[in-house]
Amino acid sequence: MSRRKLKLSVKIFLGSLFLFLILGYSFYQSRSLITGPLITINEPENGSTVTRQLVTIAGAAKNINKITLDDRPIYVDEAGVFSEKLLLSEGYNIIKISAWDKFSKKTEKTIELVYR
Repeated sequence: MSRRKLKLSVKIFLGSLFLFLILGYSFYQSRSLITGPLITINEPENGSTVTRQLVTIAGAAKNINKITLDDRPIYVDEAGVFSEKLLLSEGYNIIKISAWDKFSKKTEKTIELVYR
């Protein structure tokens, strides 16, 4: 192979590698935009039976702009952790947590509890 073809091959390889790295890094940085808001409920466990009327709903949220608990705004700390107290009705209860990101993507989680 001539020296000129070798230089051209090296330039094409390095250019392709650079482009691949830029695209990979861009995808890695935009993953939170692609996935949308995420909600994790730590307590109480879904489907459980509780004996106290006042329960604490705790968890974490990522990539959010707004979050609500039964259509009432709640607040998260800098790490995305939330903790709210809620009074249950006698019997079967459904609790809905909704979150939106800055592009108006919405996600919901429901917790079903039985208060006895």
